[in-house]
Amino acid sequence: MRACLGHAPALASARQTAKRERRGMKVKAILLAGALAITGQAAAQDTATRDLTPHEQRVRDIYRDIIAFRSAAGQEQVDDEVAYLKGRLAEAGFAEEDLMVTDYDSNGNATQGLIVRYRGDGSSGEKPIVLLAHMDVVDALPEDWERDPFTLVEEDGYFFGRGTQDNKYGVANLTGTFIRLKEEGWMPNRDLYLAFSGDEETGMISTRAQAKWVAENVDPAYVLNSDAGGIGLADDFSPIAQQVQLAEKTYVTFDITAANPGGHSSRPRPDNAIYDLAAALTRISQHAFPVRESELTRSYFAAMGQSIPGELGAAMRAFAADPADAAAIATISADPGFVGTLRTTCVATMLKAGHAENALPQSATATVNCRVFPGEGVESVKAALEQAIGNEAISVTQRAEATESAMSSFPDEVREALAKSLAARFGRPIPMVPTMSSGGTDGMHYRALGYDTIAIGAGASRSQDIYAHGLNERMRVDAFYAGLDHWSIVLKELAGD
Repeated sequence: MRACLGHAPALASARQTAKRERRGMKVKAILLAGALAITGQAAAQDTATRDLTPHEQRVRDIYRDIIAFRSAAGQEQVDDEVAYLKGRLAEAGFAEEDLMVTDYDSNGNATQGLIVRYRGDGSSGEKPIVLLAHMDVVDALPEDWERDPFTLVEEDGYFFGRGTQDNKYGVANLTGTFIRLKEEGWMPNRDLYLAFSGDEETGMISTRAQAKWVAENVDPAYVLNSDAGGIGLADDFSPIAQQVQLAEKTYVTFDITAANPGGHSSRPRPDNAIYDLAAALTRISQHAFPVRESELTRSYFAAMGQSIPGELGAAMRAFAADPADAAAIATISADPGFVGTLRTTCVATMLKAGHAENALPQSATATVNCRVFPGEGVESVKAALEQAIGNEAISVTQRAEATESAMSSFPDEVREALAKSLAARFGRPIPMVPTMSSGGTDGMHYRALGYDTIAIGAGASRSQDIYAHGLNERMRVDAFYAGLDHWSIVLKELAGD
């Protein structure tokens, strides 16, 4: 091995060290709560509908347990999830030196990650393969949900809970696969690594640091990502295509701020920071970035247009043939699931304004999140927002450095392994469609370092069932179980004799 996995890249803070001393009791409490949660109706439904194999039961248990961790920013439960996963893998026979808990500290904000090495015998002479997932989630407010977001609930053919799609299915599936392969006594012909990050949904401190560590110490042949791709299903739940994410848009966030001297609320003035900001946001909402296209997006729409019925499918085919087709652009733009493949998008996501109910606001700030089409450039997007606002008194400030990444290739051996997994799952060949993701993932940081990163998640969903980051996030129960052989087949093809 190129570097010892027993040493973390950075020291934990004193706060985290103290927190770890309390972790054992906390993890046990969460696991007990998870066990009790399936002793009622949901468990009875499981028993009535199917007999689970040991592998299915194990992955379901892991899924249930990690959803119970509120691993969102500010909740300080990512390290508890790390401890739980490390414990499950250690019980399965992974050595301590092959289980690295990583602590990355940035300005006092520490984030844990987990890197797991599955040792191969090196007989292939090939470089290792790295597999990605993220353990954190966008927070969910229990009072807004119909069900407790941090308790796995099975109802009406779905699993409900925060992270059921994004991305705790990936974490549970990959963890369960490593345990399953270890129990089988399988020896890969090259090393395999899991790289689980802890802040993909926020600052990506651990993601960036893990990618750098992987480049310096592992230098993989390529990277496989569980957090994108996946299988699109038709309304009747039949498979349309396996999406293969080879590129993603650049993630960048701007703060739009209106400032004002303020004053007493009984003495309104003609200018007001909140009103000025509201006017700026209205102009941003009315601004449409120009349509962009690439060989990847044209081929994507051409392929998807063959499977999607009706006006939307026809518009996709028309756009692939003529990217200037205004009618096709209008139809695709009206669909939230596909507008991001056409152009850069910017949308307001958060607001902060005023300091007292009886005072004129001295400042008002909106968070505007943008997903930038490759090649457009972050600076040009900032300039476009400033022009759309048309008010020099309102500032547009970029929050953090953006990571721009190139498109990855789709290695033949990955294509063949994925095809075998899909044929086993559906009993017939399923189209594999290269895509550019509108959302951001860990993969951007590996692409930025020059590694082909191919997202081939095992999830399957209809577009109307995608609630990631939203209320009542869910995953089809049958799709959950149907995807549990996915990574075993893929890895045995890529690292087997």
